[in-house]
Amino acid sequence: MEETVTIPKREYEKLKTQANIDVELLEQLMDSFKDIKEGRIERVK
Repeated sequence: MEETVTIPKREYEKLKTQANIDVELLEQLMDSFKDIKEGRIERVK
């Protein structure tokens, strides 16, 4: 059985926003790793 928790709507929206940002950041990192692996990154000094 699943437990439920009651939180204020404002906090829920904040957590949802943070979750979306985390997913976007992970996608950006994965894209960057793919670029590095495929040699599309140049070192800049």
